[in-house]
Amino acid sequence: MIPSRKIFTHVVGTDIIRNDRGEYLVLEDNCRVPSGVSYVLENRNLLSRVFPEFLGSYPVRPIKDYPTLLLETLRFVAPRRGQSPVVVVLSPGIHNSAYFEHSFLAREMGVPLVEGRDLLVEGNHLFMRRTHGKRQVDVIYRRIDDDFLDPLAFRRDSMLGVPGLLNVYREGNVALANAPGAGVADDKSVYAFMPNLIKYYLGEDALLPQVPTYLGFRKDDFKYIGEHLDQLVVKTTGDAGGYGMLMGPFASARERETYLAAMKKNPGNYIAQPLVELSTHPTHIEGKFEPRRVDLRPFILYGDRIRSCPAASPGSPSAKAPTW
Repeated sequence: MIPSRKIFTHVVGTDIIRNDRGEYLVLEDNCRVPSGVSYVLENRNLLSRVFPEFLGSYPVRPIKDYPTLLLETLRFVAPRRGQSPVVVVLSPGIHNSAYFEHSFLAREMGVPLVEGRDLLVEGNHLFMRRTHGKRQVDVIYRRIDDDFLDPLAFRRDSMLGVPGLLNVYREGNVALANAPGAGVADDKSVYAFMPNLIKYYLGEDALLPQVPTYLGFRKDDFKYIGEHLDQLVVKTTGDAGGYGMLMGPFASARERETYLAAMKKNPGNYIAQPLVELSTHPTHIEGKFEPRRVDLRPFILYGDRIRSCPAASPGSPSAKAPTW
């Protein structure tokens, strides 16, 4: 299925770190449902109120137009041309950890915030239920994972999606941002091949380097990982948020042995990288400021052209040990 305008990833959150030599590295791309941009906007609003002299004295680029640019991006991929498209933000609901962002962006864009139960499919078109009748929906900015989008196509037990939504999408009657399947681009195994992919498709070298990565499905790489497990950070390819990870330099010998035994059962499910000493960010803890490791996530929009937000969402600062 080729989506409208042939765009698969409309919103990308690229995680960037800086090592102990001051070099910026790309840690990973987030192409499924990247979150965190509301923190960027709210942090800037807070900073402008508390320290207005900073923004007045230095040439800080504004970011308040991000919701407008996001809405323009979403409208650009609407299947129906020549009229004002209807855009909605699809949220799992109030119990989701990023619900604040869902409601924040919907409010800032001036579009409806909906859940799966607010939408229905009729005649291979998607409609939004309203108190005064149905209204056709052209674009969904989805904030739920692929598996839960449509119980007729993916997880049968999903109560979050819309039955029949994928049929509407296949018929080209609704745009989904990001496109289902776009997450393959941020798979941790694919990450290792990104410089080669950029060279092959664009004929260019990547502008930013990335962390050296060992792939478990390569015999030589797997052997190296096993022999240097106490020096590496090992991750499962499909997990996020630190799940399924082994911090080799900080793990006990027993923890490494147990982890290696699990790796041997499915080597292709793992990648490993050397530990990177991340740069620090002042963090207010128990009444004082202390340095904490941090990564940054700038957001990139792909509509009629590619635009980057000139600010980044900070990752969760770690306690004292370097983190990813």
